[in-house]
Amino acid sequence: MTQTTGDATPPHPLLVAPVAPTLAKLAAPNLLGMLATTAVSIAETAYIGRLGAEPLAAAALVFPLVMLMGMMSAGAMGGGVSSAVSRALGAGATDRAEALARHGAIIGLGLGLFFSVVLSLFGRGLFSVLGGDGETLRQAVIYSNIVFAFAAAIWLSNIFASVLRGSGDMVGPSATMMAGAVLQILLGGALCFGWGPAPRLGIVGVGLGQAASATFMAVALFLLLRRSKARVRLHLSGPFTRVHFEDILKVGLPAMLSPIQTVGTVLVITAIAARFGVHTLAGYGIGSRLEFLLVPIAFSVGVASLPMVGLAIGAGDVARARKVAWTAGAMAGGALGVLGMVLGLFPEIWVTLFTRDPEVRAAGALYLHFVGPCFAFFGLGLALYFSSQGAGRIMGPLLAGTARLAVVAIGGVILVKTQAPAWALFALVALGLVVMGATTAAAVALTPWGPRPMRT
Repeated sequence: MTQTTGDATPPHPLLVAPVAPTLAKLAAPNLLGMLATTAVSIAETAYIGRLGAEPLAAAALVFPLVMLMGMMSAGAMGGGVSSAVSRALGAGATDRAEALARHGAIIGLGLGLFFSVVLSLFGRGLFSVLGGDGETLRQAVIYSNIVFAFAAAIWLSNIFASVLRGSGDMVGPSATMMAGAVLQILLGGALCFGWGPAPRLGIVGVGLGQAASATFMAVALFLLLRRSKARVRLHLSGPFTRVHFEDILKVGLPAMLSPIQTVGTVLVITAIAARFGVHTLAGYGIGSRLEFLLVPIAFSVGVASLPMVGLAIGAGDVARARKVAWTAGAMAGGALGVLGMVLGLFPEIWVTLFTRDPEVRAAGALYLHFVGPCFAFFGLGLALYFSSQGAGRIMGPLLAGTARLAVVAIGGVILVKTQAPAWALFALVALGLVVMGATTAAAVALTPWGPRPMRT
């Protein structure tokens, strides 16, 4: 195999295409894929909810770990793979990009097996610490053992999808995600309730649906990478070098702190909100659900910007890389800002979907009054986070996430000690979003971007 150079082949289409229309075109399939994932979450929650309180509580214990693994494999380490692959392609080094794909697969396989081993050995103890006992603990362990037995398939599917996205292919991963979502919803429901000839397995059936979907997606994406017309092909044979591992891990490893920061921030706010009373906690819960539903919009734009930035950095076109990043930030921030402003002015559009309790409605409306307008900073920060991954400069956005967590934690302690009113908590949540978005933007503006010499 010979290296493809910029002199021998025309430049990658994403290096010359108009920025804003291309971002929109790339974001569209990502959004569809993310919405399919959201549909799966809703369907599985509905399935398990029909089984009773104990299976629902068991799933609640396991779900944060599943989400954490998903964010680490797709957005964090997956971002490191996409960044390395796109920068290699931008420099015209197709051989290097294909070698990076192989190294990324090994990293994904290793981390997937790590999750399987750790959760099989320590899952029961962890779920017990989180409050599980009796039948709830038993079902949580069974459910976790099924899902995390296939952790390698989850990791590999997200790594393979990241290789494809890094090469500029957004359609293949999104189509696979949608097909996998349909499989997971249908198979999980059939095995949960015994539809047709399927056995009725309860929460075990839901877990098997997840396992089957992850396996299907890993195989499908693997086959996409093995096609002769794939821009980056996955070759199973070849040497492994420290340099290629480092190229991925220098972005992917620190980026794995980001989902931990996100989960930590949510847990801190939840703990503080609980001290303000049940109505404030319920109102926060209703408002924060909206934040999770808005993530796919910012995620879709951010993931679309990652390969465009990486390709430009690899090609030495720093000005274009920055233009892509700021355009993506403006698009995501603008979209979330408009939605947040509308719901901040008319919160009943959202809160009445979840409760009839007037006090909970009032708390949810108060949350949106304060936090809704600041969703623009959330969208800006998240999009620029992915753009920074593309540039291989991730520390600034990570520090921004740490700053948000510190503001919320320190401010929350002060509010509790001073017995501040509930609106002060929601103002603090809004301030945390502003700090994250503004600090990320400042980091992108001040951090030098440019291609690093490639070691071979």
